Amino acid sequence: KKKKIIKSSNMAVDIRLPAAKPKVSEILEPEDVKHLVSPGDVITADTGFMRGHGTYMSEEKLLASVAGVVERVNKLICVRPLKTRYYGEVGDIVVGRITEVQQKRWKVETNSRLDSVLLLSSVNLPGGELRRRSAEDELAMRDYLQEGDLISAEVQAVYSDGALSLHTRSLKYGKLGQGVLVQVSPSLVKRRKTHFHNLPCGASIILGNNGFIWIYPPIEQKDDDEAGGFITNLEPVPLADREVISRLRNCIVSLVSHKMMLYDTSVLYCYEASLSHQIKDILKPEVMDEIVFGTRQRLLEQEG
Repeated sequence: KKKKIIKSSNMAVDIRLPAAKPKVSEILEPEDVKHLVSPGDVITADTGFMRGHGTYMSEEKLLASVAGVVERVNKLICVRPLKTRYYGEVGDIVVGRITEVQQKRWKVETNSRLDSVLLLSSVNLPGGELRRRSAEDELAMRDYLQEGDLISAEVQAVYSDGALSLHTRSLKYGKLGQGVLVQVSPSLVKRRKTHFHNLPCGASIILGNNGFIWIYPPIEQKDDDEAGGFITNLEPVPLADREVISRLRNCIVSLVSHKMMLYDTSVLYCYEASLSHQIKDILKPEVMDEIVFGTRQRLLEQEG
């Protein structure tokens, strides 16, 4: 018993005391402050505006039906919810997981209200052949993609019930290999011209519009396109690459906890701000605050 007590007394205990957080609002410029509303709040009493998503009319006033940020485009007013399921638009880049193999189609989980659909006619055939899909292709569907596989794709169409139709006809889309998946709120992913980024820190990232973020080691581009986006590299990932991926993952979690928008610049600045800390320490609350505060200031300096 005595030995046990001594042993337990020598164990390292991590004790953290509460500290005063820096006021982030002091570094925000007036134009950065958003018009936030909660359900039932009056947005405007002016009858000249059109009613958009997340709003309704009552007693000739425009009210918010969801909690979020008011967005105005000319005379159209809508409220973008801060936390919501993914509502897809044509051209969006998404990361999804195959949930079911059906006749001539795959069902894909994309964080939206309904499962998305990937048609057999909307994928590249191995070798890049351009021809009609035959019964043999249909029988071989599980050889291409099976339940549990992760894919990157583009939204091709939105059905009337809100379900999404996906396609992977470009070689940059297709089955994903080794990496880390981080799930965040779709409202935190900033819409950009491209969502595929090769970061200078030594890893690549896909920022899916649906809130699924894929971090993976850089892949050497091969000349032959025999795979058609279906064969993945399963060789062991070097320790240095795994450390970079783990650090990026923790940085994204830190940015999300402080409700900061995710795009290539914010992720890279947060990564650079975290280099003075060990990977496992990044998720400590006081370290998170310090890293995100530095990232926010650097972004403001860049904009200003």
